[in-house]
Amino acid sequence: MTQTILLCLLTFVASGLGTATGFGTSTLMVPVLAFFVPVPVTLLFVGLIHLCGDIWKVLLFRSGFDGKLVLGFGLSGIVASFAGASLSVKTPGLPLKQVLGGFLLLYTIYLFRKPQWALPKTNGTAVCGGLLSGLFAGFFGVGGAVRGAFLTAFDLPKKEYVFTAGLIAFFIDITRVTSYFAGGILLQANLLYTLFACIPLSFIGALTAKKFLDRLPQKKFRFFVGVFLGLAGLKLLIWPG
Repeated sequence: MTQTILLCLLTFVASGLGTATGFGTSTLMVPVLAFFVPVPVTLLFVGLIHLCGDIWKVLLFRSGFDGKLVLGFGLSGIVASFAGASLSVKTPGLPLKQVLGGFLLLYTIYLFRKPQWALPKTNGTAVCGGLLSGLFAGFFGVGGAVRGAFLTAFDLPKKEYVFTAGLIAFFIDITRVTSYFAGGILLQANLLYTLFACIPLSFIGALTAKKFLDRLPQKKFRFFVGVFLGLAGLKLLIWPG
């Protein structure tokens, strides 16, 4: 019972943060859940919560749909992520996540020092940004934070940023969760019941985040996301696991 309550609270907090920043749900949930259950089961459980979060982002922020950005950034990013993943297999000895953590910290510092800087949102920059984002995500194995970093480079409106991040993550997570099931990973009965309790809480967390973002001025949104990008970078430097 205690475990169920803890996971429900964790889901609410992680879903809210993951919706508001566009990333971070897995970062919060995986280390905690891994204390209770094997890692493969942890990844499946969190993957299902993450997939639900993607759906809530798309539904709650659907007015932020930008077809050109989704096609340019999203499709190129998904394709490039597979290339990045294949490259990471060939470099097993490198401290990849620490390198990414350093990159995120430096990028955050640059954003704070140059708050007016932004890439032009053209078809060309969207495709290039998507390619680099996907390549980095696949290579370093941390998709959400990398995607958030590249999307902030366009200084997007709040709804457009969250919707795009959610839709791209949805297609990636569908593949990820399907591969877990195909590999024979299943949830035990107690975790399955907990999942059913956590799913509505993930929606409440996402809805709470939307209300927060509705009140957050657009000029402060990039700074808000930047803070959590910096924290994600610091976490990867100190605790890359």
